[in-house]
Amino acid sequence: MKLALLSTDSREMLKDYKNPGPGFGTAPEALLQGLALLPDVEVHVVSCARKKMNSPAKLAPNVFFHSLCVPKLGWMSTGYQGCIRAVRSKLKELQPDIVHGQGTERDCAMNAIFSGFPNVVTIHGNMAELARLFRAPFGSFGWLAARLENFALRRTAGVLCNSEYTERLVAPRARQVWRVPNAIREQFFAPPTGMGGAARCALVNVGHPCSRKRQLELIEVIRDLRGQSLKFEFQFVGDYRPTSPYVAAFLEKIKPLEKDGFARCDGYKTTNELIRTFDASTAMVHFPSEESFGLVVAEALARDLKFFGARLGGIPEITAGTSDAELFASDDWRGLTSAIAAWIRRGSPRADGAAQSIRTRYHPGVIARRHVEIYQEVLGRAA
Repeated sequence: MKLALLSTDSREMLKDYKNPGPGFGTAPEALLQGLALLPDVEVHVVSCARKKMNSPAKLAPNVFFHSLCVPKLGWMSTGYQGCIRAVRSKLKELQPDIVHGQGTERDCAMNAIFSGFPNVVTIHGNMAELARLFRAPFGSFGWLAARLENFALRRTAGVLCNSEYTERLVAPRARQVWRVPNAIREQFFAPPTGMGGAARCALVNVGHPCSRKRQLELIEVIRDLRGQSLKFEFQFVGDYRPTSPYVAAFLEKIKPLEKDGFARCDGYKTTNELIRTFDASTAMVHFPSEESFGLVVAEALARDLKFFGARLGGIPEITAGTSDAELFASDDWRGLTSAIAAWIRRGSPRADGAAQSIRTRYHPGVIARRHVEIYQEVLGRAA
């Protein structure tokens, strides 16, 4: 089978055009790791960028990479017409059996449906739902992305949904849906780093700081726990450069807690750095207002972290069968705070056995094989 996987290259998103190697979102990266384990599948990753870049021809023995330069006018302002034409031309040359568009956030889904080949699309972020929840202004990026998502989902052969929540949002707009969780990158299944547990209770929150992830509200939880004379440290991991009013407000609000040693704020971490952070921590707290899947939750459980989180999106599915996860309604801040306090008083134990449960469900090889089954199903219908 020859597969064309259409994915966003992080070098384009970060304007990091001098980087010699492409980068992808955590879910597509994990899927590619799984596909690399399947020698009968020839994978061609195709990404669009605004500038020409030096890139490797192969990412694995059976995984090839193609970076296509598309001028500025060919992007969102024209409904990604330049990207669509560039990808269609490349796929005409490659002649894949099936095309898979990774996400509706940018050009990938549109490129897939206009590829001229049997195609499917994966939903990573529910753009229509996010536009509704946050009232995206007319003509804004979020408003346009929502409309392009609706357009694309009606025209692809089927949509891979990473959770029951996403499936419920997508099903009315798609011909067919399959529920397939995101894979976890294989590095998270490596043996423990040997750093040992933290000297005292260490909690971690990982994610891009924004109103949807609610790091500002978590500051109030930390203040409450501190007021109970509990000993702990809360670490925030993400891009905390003061580039938005939200981040600026967060950085100002966390200062007293940093000074007293109850909280600290770290920047972006590589995969290996994040794994070491997990291994040196005892619990993760993830309490967003909206979540399509919650891949970081599965990654934390793969490192046997205790988990406290919101009961929404894909989080209940990830934590199902895991005794060391405690979930709360998305507005139950008191319940969240009380549970963390009780756990700290019990000695803040890590999870026990969560990693094995996560491995059987989210290993890249498991998820990649399920993808191939779906591709074969689509091709069987098209025959």
